[in-house]
Amino acid sequence: MSRARVRPTREDTRRRLFEAAAAVFVEQGIGAASVEAITNAAGFSRGAFYSNFADKDELIAAMLADHIEQTVRRHLELLARHRDPDDFIGALRAVDRSTQDPLGRSPLLHLELLLHAARSADRRPELAELLAARRRIVVDIVDGTGLSGVRDGALDPDQLALMLLAMEDGFRLHQLIDPEGTPPDSFLQSIGALRAMLGQATGSSALHRPSSIDGA
Repeated sequence: MSRARVRPTREDTRRRLFEAAAAVFVEQGIGAASVEAITNAAGFSRGAFYSNFADKDELIAAMLADHIEQTVRRHLELLARHRDPDDFIGALRAVDRSTQDPLGRSPLLHLELLLHAARSADRRPELAELLAARRRIVVDIVDGTGLSGVRDGALDPDQLALMLLAMEDGFRLHQLIDPEGTPPDSFLQSIGALRAMLGQATGSSALHRPSSIDGA
């Protein structure tokens, strides 16, 4: 007796297209990658692609949004279990990137897709919303672990979130250019240095309360 064919769900289809697009972008470059190449890699027809996305740019925007959504969810789950800043940073170090979405596994691809989307003025408001979502999760981590010493007025959590995101993105880029001079944990090391400096400015007690951090 033959088994009925199980059609992939919409979520399964999108996930396979994300993974296939990431592989094709890495191999061919974003500009050269065609919808046909992406669908062939995913094992789908062009119709499956266009039933989900209007074009390649919409696919890229969806990949970026999915990456931020997964990043926010992971960090909220970590924060729920690790309220102490040292425990939280330790949990970040232990995250298995092989189980993440393709942009979480490839910082270079993440940056390339951001730059590609940023070249379109029409897409910039969407990117601004994604950046705002990253800031919000960092503020949640700062407030949830006490990194900023905000109760003493030491540093505004929103300003600290901006600083941390700029540091993280900067270290991603530096690691791609100079991996030997930029260890993989440079960002987390810098958070430790920042905590030490805040401790000198506000007293060590402020650094041992609940606060927050991001790492998309």
